[in-house]
Amino acid sequence: MATPNNIIIRKNDFDAAIFDLDGVVTKTMPTHALAWKKAFDEFLSQHQGNDSAVRPFDIETDYMIYVDGKPRLEGIKSFLQSRKISLPAGDPKEAPGFRSIHALGNLKNGYFLEKVKKDGVEVYQSTLEFIRKLKAQGIKTGIISSSKNCALILDSAGLAEMFEVRVDGVDLIKLNIPGKPAPDMFLEAARQLGAEPSRTVIIEDAVSGVEAAKAGGFGLVIGISRLGNRKDLLQYGAHVVVNDAAEISVAHDDSAARKPAELASAIESFAAIKKSAATKSIVVFLDYDGTLTPIVDTPDKAILSPQTRDVLIELSKKCVVGIISGRDMKNVKTLVGIDSLIYAGSHGFEITGPREFKESSSKGIAFLPALDQAQKVLEEAISQIKGVLVERKKFAIAVHYRLADPADVPEIEHAVDKVNSLHQDLRKAYGKKVFELQPNIDWHKGKALLYLLEALGLDKENVLSLYIGDDVTDEDAFRALENKGIGIVVWDTPFPTAAKYSLKNTDEVRTFLSLLIQICGGPHE
Repeated sequence: MATPNNIIIRKNDFDAAIFDLDGVVTKTMPTHALAWKKAFDEFLSQHQGNDSAVRPFDIETDYMIYVDGKPRLEGIKSFLQSRKISLPAGDPKEAPGFRSIHALGNLKNGYFLEKVKKDGVEVYQSTLEFIRKLKAQGIKTGIISSSKNCALILDSAGLAEMFEVRVDGVDLIKLNIPGKPAPDMFLEAARQLGAEPSRTVIIEDAVSGVEAAKAGGFGLVIGISRLGNRKDLLQYGAHVVVNDAAEISVAHDDSAARKPAELASAIESFAAIKKSAATKSIVVFLDYDGTLTPIVDTPDKAILSPQTRDVLIELSKKCVVGIISGRDMKNVKTLVGIDSLIYAGSHGFEITGPREFKESSSKGIAFLPALDQAQKVLEEAISQIKGVLVERKKFAIAVHYRLADPADVPEIEHAVDKVNSLHQDLRKAYGKKVFELQPNIDWHKGKALLYLLEALGLDKENVLSLYIGDDVTDEDAFRALENKGIGIVVWDTPFPTAAKYSLKNTDEVRTFLSLLIQICGGPHE
């Protein structure tokens, strides 16, 4: 079902998914934060108190700790208590101002609605796509929000029909139930959806939200870390944390999302693979590190063995063979050293091949200045931590911590998260003992693989595509081949995967490739 870097939602496991609104479905969190800051700063500027009590409201600390995810009045109380300031409750219909908690809340709400009316509501398209996939598999969806403006926001964004159930700030009052971090809102939404908490997924971005979901006993709590708060989300109850909903997969009833025990060896199952390829041409794509070469302490030590190189040369004489790696294209091409192969570096941002086949790296060119700036800040931030290697690729920055003290890993990740928060055009990705900053666009190994198949004229029913990889980044490629090919995972420790078959190590990969040579038809078939 889920590992820290790989999440696959299956209908067999879950009946419903409940989403928080702000920061998960809609990008209203910055709007809320700015409205809170404007209201609180105006209040603090006229309040009599010491410097500590009246210092300006800070979005990164005050908003995230005291306000985010909570009902409006609870957020105000929480923040004011942190500054040792008290205000009377006042009346819900009180005019916006500073006289009471209700007045301050109405002031903030006015600023928020003013901004929404002016600029509209932006939606996370990756979350929408995730919701559509859930609904396509018969998994019910609900939305919760502590905001009384939830219905208005959904209508403004055209999202009202996406959810069977909505529980929001209006319902908190009507049903007389507490808001987050109490679990009541989630439990009420699950009740209305007719789903048991243990068979319901919660998707949240706020600490108070994952805390509430944990208290409610929900089957899977997914935290979305958009502001570098991964550690806090895990600490307060998230089972797993991602940067974006695009990292979450939804398995089809007949898909290749399998439990480890269900995965057969590709070598032992070679007769079945041969049968599948009986009337088809074969094309093979592979990862490099951990697939063709064992995982090593530093990237420069990952050297391809002569035996594996010979097998790749022979295989490339019989069918199309490509390498899709997180390494720079020039680097992986040099390491492999076979001109007859297709090479896709930087997870597909750079592509080249034997026939001057070249998809330019224009997809990532615009991000080079941000990568340059992030590299300088990141190198300085972790320069004093032993065992950390910052590897600058053309279209990514990899932070290797395999040789670092495990106790330093949280500090390393915090440094990466902090730099990432300064560059919203970059995203954080994960690998084996590595954090990576990449261009924040919808592009990964799976999309690179599909692009290559189409560009090579191999996206056809009479072509059997194989992809072999060992890393979480290879799961995108496995999913891309769910209905049109075969994914083969290389692992030493089993985990849930979208691959169809498995291999134990790089030696087995070489053996499997040798078997493929026997069933490939001829020069590029």
